[in-house]
Amino acid sequence: MSRGLDNRNPGNIRRSRVRYRGEVQPSGDADFKQFESMEWGYRAMFVLLDTYRRRYGLDTVRGMIGRYAPPSENDTRRYVRTVCEMAGIGPDERVDTRDRAVMVPLVAAMSYVENGVAAVRAEVERGFDLAAE
Repeated sequence: MSRGLDNRNPGNIRRSRVRYRGEVQPSGDADFKQFESMEWGYRAMFVLLDTYRRRYGLDTVRGMIGRYAPPSENDTRRYVRTVCEMAGIGPDERVDTRDRAVMVPLVAAMSYVENGVAAVRAEVERGFDLAAE
């Protein structure tokens, strides 16, 4: 099982000062956050991507993933290409981070890239619902 799935952190969100609902404190992982459930981990991904849009004006898959998975740590081009193909979104198409029909497939695709296995759709959808509450 991948580290992200073990940590119930399907986006492999690194430890930081930012605290998310459902986050396990303290994390038992030296580098990455841990969550109470996969749904809470997905919620954190939705919240983080929405923050990128609101705070930094990153409203495309290329822009969001460029920050989320920078080239210094990832093959960002491949990451963007895979997510776009799986989610059916163009890399420079504007993304509404509050649109369930767009964001659930996008985050599921990101989870696939991060963990190498398909996301459980119901968990991703529940994460979106938690983020919208």
